[in-house]
Amino acid sequence: MTEVKQNQIIDELAWRGAVNQMTDEQGLKELVNEKAISLYCGVDPTGDSLHIGHLIPFMMLKRFQEAGHHPVIVIGGGTGAIGDPSGKKSERVLQTMDQVKHNEAALTGQMEKLFGTDNFTIVNNYDWLSKISLLDFLRDFGKLFNVNTMLNKEIVASRLEVGISYTEFTYQILQSIDFLTLYKEHDVQLQIGGADQWGNITAGIDLIHRQEGQEAKVFGLTIPLMLKADGTKFGKTAGGAVWLDPEKTTPYEFYQFWLNQDDRDVVKYLKYFTFLSKAEIDDLAESVKTAPEKRLAQRRLAEEVTEFVHGKAAVEEAEHISKALFSGELKTLTAHEIEQGFKGMPSVTIKNEVRPLVELLVDDTKIEPSRRQAREDIKNGAIYINGERQQDLDFQVDPNTDFDGKFVIIRKGKKKYTLLRVK
Repeated sequence: MTEVKQNQIIDELAWRGAVNQMTDEQGLKELVNEKAISLYCGVDPTGDSLHIGHLIPFMMLKRFQEAGHHPVIVIGGGTGAIGDPSGKKSERVLQTMDQVKHNEAALTGQMEKLFGTDNFTIVNNYDWLSKISLLDFLRDFGKLFNVNTMLNKEIVASRLEVGISYTEFTYQILQSIDFLTLYKEHDVQLQIGGADQWGNITAGIDLIHRQEGQEAKVFGLTIPLMLKADGTKFGKTAGGAVWLDPEKTTPYEFYQFWLNQDDRDVVKYLKYFTFLSKAEIDDLAESVKTAPEKRLAQRRLAEEVTEFVHGKAAVEEAEHISKALFSGELKTLTAHEIEQGFKGMPSVTIKNEVRPLVELLVDDTKIEPSRRQAREDIKNGAIYINGERQQDLDFQVDPNTDFDGKFVIIRKGKKKYTLLRVK
């Protein structure tokens, strides 16, 4: 992990292409030159796991931490119960408080895993927002916000044509109260967020200046919208979001996502999502130009991000699964690795009983359309059981032979795998 000095962090972010807007670049540079600062980023508990889209601003927060600054993460137990206006032109579905609390606990665990316990604070805005009465909200805060200014914020303006509820309209006031509270109680002077959070961040700065005076040193920084080279949004796959929760996206799937990145995107992602030095990334960028077939940059990207999120053992396991699938040496895999590596592949459930191979291929799995075709493919060496070619027409398949009796893997031809789950 490359070391970045406390006062070099803004230049480091700029080199990595991680800065979209700053409220006062020179003032922020002077501040981090003077001292280690506290800064924050928030996440609402709309789900019980972060996905890699969420990871973008938190990677920036982690960089500040590595440079000696103090990150504060706000879990939005209060704002999450309200709903942040989004660019989707529709209201968020309000969750039950029980669901919000479940999500809070899950996200807190993920954050603690990413940021550790040293020089790091995690708070929940429900702790202060829930104590504000309606009258206090209107008198102490509502009076300080101009409706015309609020309407001009991009995230609100984009919704005016189809409509926005008062609930979501007030979200920027609640987020502003977060910044004010963190400034007063935790000496937080910088808020980081995605490009769509600019309006909320600047509203918070305005509130602090109104309540604490114009001399209050507070700043905002947003990260650019992440797009792939083909213009589509980063972080989505055909199967949906790529989650940090290993139960939703296995470490192997996570590793493969990064390994399969386009040559046109991989250097940008190395800058965003790894802590490699400029010299290391420049070397990998050169390898993309001179030897793209080796995919050295993609492999390093997959290793670095998977280790950051899931740990070194997960990287080793993902690489072991990849090697076994590529070589066909499936018997080296554990049942747990089989579950990861074959998660997205066709699967059927079979009984735990010895079955003739021909019948298994035709009747139980429908891999073959007929017994005649099954026998022909077996004789021609096109059928593999648990990684081994099987050309015996009378072969009996015993589900208890490998993988703790949980799976049988049939391969037809070079790449057509079917996972048989043993009941």
